[in-house]
Amino acid sequence: MSDDVTVVRDEIEAYSDGTVARVRVLSVPESEKFPDGIKYAFHYGIAGADDPIIRFDNHHGIHELHLDSEVYETDYPGLQTLYRAWRSALPFAKRTGW
Repeated sequence: MSDDVTVVRDEIEAYSDGTVARVRVLSVPESEKFPDGIKYAFHYGIAGADDPIIRFDNHHGIHELHLDSEVYETDYPGLQTLYRAWRSALPFAKRTGW
């Protein structure tokens, strides 16, 4: 990771059913690709699977919602709003861990 990238949050929770939830937020230099200076992923899925159950991210500079193998471009209402939407989509028992 370059010196101008800072890890803001990086947490992983593994569950007994083989699923994982990961929150990763990086502060990156503002650019055309990342105009807000944030790179993020809110991921929930089966550990080691190719596709998530649900993930919000902007890895390629485009805000996306991944539902299984389907990918949808989304609006960006703000990091907290996306985080809350992601958390509310998790099974109830997994929402209470963070």
